[in-house]
Amino acid sequence: MRDYILLMHNDVCEAPTPEMWQSYLEQLRIGGRFDGGSAIAAGESLRKDGTPAPLSERLGGYLRVRAEDLEEAKAFLAGNPVYECGGTIEVRELPRER
Repeated sequence: MRDYILLMHNDVCEAPTPEMWQSYLEQLRIGGRFDGGSAIAAGESLRKDGTPAPLSERLGGYLRVRAEDLEEAKAFLAGNPVYECGGTIEVRELPRER
């Protein structure tokens, strides 16, 4: 089993409702492969030399899930409120600790 992160962008045409989130998260929990997530608020991008890199305004939240492979991880998009409302989600594998 591998760990994946679903990075949700702030580019939906219509905002998802709280009921959509409640239903989706309940389904993830029932499946037993949901390892948490959160909305992402405003922040700051920093560099040691003092010149900040641009902060990505596109990211709005993330979910962490477990799946056998990328194809199975992509199955978690079904019912995701951001995805269902036309928004973008990046699915990325998280490296295993050595």
